[in-house]
Amino acid sequence: MEFNMQIDWTTVVITIINFIILYFILKHFFFKPVNNTITNRQQEIDNKIRTADENEKKSKQLVTQHQELLKNSKQEGKAIVEDYKNKADKVSENIVNDAQKEAQLILDRAKVEAEREREKAKDDIKNQVVDLALLVSSKALEGSINEQQHRKLIEDFIAKVGI
Repeated sequence: MEFNMQIDWTTVVITIINFIILYFILKHFFFKPVNNTITNRQQEIDNKIRTADENEKKSKQLVTQHQELLKNSKQEGKAIVEDYKNKADKVSENIVNDAQKEAQLILDRAKVEAEREREKAKDDIKNQVVDLALLVSSKALEGSINEQQHRKLIEDFIAKVGI
């Protein structure tokens, strides 16, 4: 078997011309739109990657800001609590001091009142003693009293005075 290989140049030239025509047709109708689509898609991807990077940077900044705000808020909260605690301690101390002053005033008033009552009781007793002494003296002077009557008067006097 022998192969005869002859090149038909007209067929080769026509094939090359057909190929070139096909290439230009494909380039005009297919390559340009496909290249444009690929370029547009690549630009979209690049934009999305850029946007994602920017969003990531922003989110990291926001996280840092929020952590700082949280830290500051905690410190402010502690300061506020400490301030209110100090104020409450002062108010409590004032209330206790006022109560102690009021209690001391009540005690002082009670002492003064007790002293008045004691003085009044002394005065009442003195008046009763004087009245009884006058009564005893008037009875003694009304008549002569024997020793037995005299003892009885003294015992009555002692009983009335409460000595």
